[in-house]
Amino acid sequence: MRTNIVIDDDMMQTAMEVSGIRTKKGVVEQAIREFVARRTRKDIRDLRGKIRFADGYDYKAGRKGR
Repeated sequence: MRTNIVIDDDMMQTAMEVSGIRTKKGVVEQAIREFVARRTRKDIRDLRGKIRFADGYDYKAGRKGR
């Protein structure tokens, strides 16, 4: 989809430097990807009480050796 947007030049320059992405289009696309990923990710707190562990599962056993 083609669109025209006005973006602060300093913010765009900083985003390009931080990300290592060389094009403005690339920075905008990456920002949209990250935005969508963050908004669609399940919040771990929403899963409370909805996960049932297998009988006999010892979650502390995996911590040994740390």
